[in-house]
Amino acid sequence: MVQILVVEDDVHIAELVTINLEDDQTSVKSCYNGNEGFLEASTNAYDLVILDLMLPGKKGLDICRELRASKVNTPILMLTSKSDEIDKILGLETGADDYMTKPFSVRELQARVKAIIRRQSFDTASTTSEEDPDLPVLTRKDLVVNQEMRKVELQGERLNLTPKEFELLCLLANNVGKTYSRAQLLHRIWGYEFEGYEHTVNSHINRLRAKIEQDPGNPEYILTTWGVGYRFSES
Repeated sequence: MVQILVVEDDVHIAELVTINLEDDQTSVKSCYNGNEGFLEASTNAYDLVILDLMLPGKKGLDICRELRASKVNTPILMLTSKSDEIDKILGLETGADDYMTKPFSVRELQARVKAIIRRQSFDTASTTSEEDPDLPVLTRKDLVVNQEMRKVELQGERLNLTPKEFELLCLLANNVGKTYSRAQLLHRIWGYEFEGYEHTVNSHINRLRAKIEQDPGNPEYILTTWGVGYRFSES
C-alpha cells in the first residue's frame, strides 16, 4: 500500500487531499503542525510527503532542509501560495521534488502524485519504463547505476538518492561527455523552463556530488563545464 503523509495546518485542505488520494491502495495520514510533521516524516517510512510551506511550529522549508540533511529521501511535494515565488525556488533548492500552488486542481494533484509515486524506487520492485523495458545497468568506475531497479551503488555500498538526484545521475551517465546547460537539465528533469529556477539544478548537483564523489570539491564523476553547465566524466 502506498503511504502518503500530508503536513498541512488547514484542516479543510488536508481533508480534501485525503478524500481525493485515499483508496484501497493508498493510505493518507495528516499532521497539522510542522513539529509533528517533521517527527512523523523523519521516523516513519512514507512514499510521499505533501508539505505545506506555512505551518505553525517548524516551517515547511526547514522541514524539507532538515529531512534532506538527515538523509531522508522521501519525495516531497510542496504546497505554496500563489504569491510565494521565492519560496517555490527555495523549496526546490532545499530538495523538494515538485510543488503546487494554492488553490490547486484536484485532478492536477492526483496526476502529480501518481507521477511521483510512479518514479519512486522500491528495493523489492522494478519501476521499468513502459517505453524501454530493458534499461541498462551503467557501470562507471566504482559507480553502478541499475536503472531498472532504480538502485545506485558506490564501491558495493547502496546509496540513497532522491528521485530528482537519481534522474539527474541517469541523464548524465547515459550521455558521457555531453555537456548540459542548467536550463536544459531544468527542462529535462523538472519541466520548468523559466530562468529563475536554474539554481535548483546547482543545489541538486551539489547534493548528488556529496553522495557519489569521494571529494565533492574535486569531482571525478560529475564535472563542471565552466560557463555552460555539467557533464559526466569520459575518463
